[in-house]
Amino acid sequence: MGMRPRPSTSATGTTRAVTEAAPARVTVVESEACHFCADAHQVLREAAANYPLEVHTVDARSPEGQALMQAERATMSPLILLDGQFFSHGRLPRRKLHKVLEQRFAEPGAINEVSGTGARHG
Repeated sequence: MGMRPRPSTSATGTTRAVTEAAPARVTVVESEACHFCADAHQVLREAAANYPLEVHTVDARSPEGQALMQAERATMSPLILLDGQFFSHGRLPRRKLHKVLEQRFAEPGAINEVSGTGARHG
């Protein structure tokens, strides 16, 4: 079956079509009493309202968490992986996340936020 677009509102308030594709897999490697971790979960909850996300949380003290922190050389929590690839560590960059998710899920013929016309991405 083909992908179906669904509406999404961007940070500027412009409604865009979002393609229903496989959800983005987000891994959050968090530590205890981490205020950046709590902030990251809030940002991800907000993003999940507009984009299909599958969030997996890993304790940084667990063997899996320690291995991920070492492999990515993360010096701060949370470590964020997007589809298994390094995205950030420390405070989750909201704009960067929104931009990456918008590019991944935006329908090719979605509304261009600047001109308000149909834009084709090739």
